[in-house]
Amino acid sequence: MEDAGGMRACAAAFVARVTSRNRLPLDYSVASLRVVDFLVDGLRKGGADRERAHDTLRGLGAYVGEVLVRRAGAVWVDLDDRQRAWLGQPVGVRMPDGRVWNPLGKVVNRFEAGGADESLHTFYLTLHGRARRAPATRRAAA
Repeated sequence: MEDAGGMRACAAAFVARVTSRNRLPLDYSVASLRVVDFLVDGLRKGGADRERAHDTLRGLGAYVGEVLVRRAGAVWVDLDDRQRAWLGQPVGVRMPDGRVWNPLGKVVNRFEAGGADESLHTFYLTLHGRARRAPATRRAAA
């Protein structure tokens, strides 16, 4: 079973495996989530079922979660029994405001439902609880 402590390594292993064969821009940027949308759509269109796509979906979910960790201030967390039953996953990410999100489940939803409503890029852009960037300070004129 997966735990929060192994998700960063899971994401890194997935990126290494996928980018060794292709020139995919999986650089943990927010823009790279469009690539994730494209990859999930490709799995669907290629006729993969959820069981055959399991490892790839898990890797993509770990990647999406790691983007949230690196760009939105989230941390990986092990979900409690109630959260696992509700979200269907053993791990999630906790945002700076305390909200828990389910990136692995979000990738599965994109795979099963498809369409713009399940976009992982849009998920990030509309995500509540992200860390706010400090405003840039102006340099004093010398």
